[in-house]
Amino acid sequence: MRIARFTTGEDPMFGIVQEKDGQDMVYGITGDPLYTEIRPTGKILPLEDVRLLAPVIPRSKVVCVGRNYAAHAAELGNEVPDQALYFLKPNTAVVGPGDPVVVPSYSQEVSLEAELAVVIKRMAKDLAPEQVADHVLGYTCANDLTARDSQRAEDQWFRAKAFDTSCPIGPWIETDLDPAAGLAISSRVDDETAQSGSTADMVRGVPELIAEISSVVTLLPGDIVLTGTPAGVRTVEPGARIDVEIEGIGTLSNPLVRR
Repeated sequence: MRIARFTTGEDPMFGIVQEKDGQDMVYGITGDPLYTEIRPTGKILPLEDVRLLAPVIPRSKVVCVGRNYAAHAAELGNEVPDQALYFLKPNTAVVGPGDPVVVPSYSQEVSLEAELAVVIKRMAKDLAPEQVADHVLGYTCANDLTARDSQRAEDQWFRAKAFDTSCPIGPWIETDLDPAAGLAISSRVDDETAQSGSTADMVRGVPELIAEISSVVTLLPGDIVLTGTPAGVRTVEPGARIDVEIEGIGTLSNPLVRR
């Protein structure tokens, strides 16, 4: 099931995206899939007639995993850490499909990072890996934009990773997906391929990551976990369009701008 959040110019609402007669349609639903029972509203719209929004805005946090693909760690001159490397993005970093990513004034070198994002559906603390699936709503595409010059300049990654608009997600949440099966994950800049990898290449899989994170912090409904990026990260210039595509989910597109 594909759960989208969208607007037609009015208040945002949730919907289920399904194909009908060869066309993608959005079936409106009441409530919030994370917190309340959902029911159809009877509102059915062509997908092309709505504006998709970030499928979830975390009330708490985005937890990110660094260097979880060996080839990516190597391309930046790093080793895969013995202990998983985690950092946070605030919910103000989250934007949706088509929203502009605004380059921060202090950076001249912003890089893309295509990532599989995990959306948490219920409170999770001290989970065992085999318990993780029951706490996951589904998966979406994410782009962990990074001010690479700031990242090199200081040990803490706050300026590099946490700036507003640095975490586009979308286009929707896919609930029926198995990252362990090896999903193709890629990124493009103006239709030129940058990254091409597979979730099978993760050093640590989703159950292991979520379980370990839950031993450090309590994960809350709507929290997002970014699971790392494959090799091929590159700097993107303002004016370019970035596409992140993950097999079984779809494509997330965002323009990069400087203001």
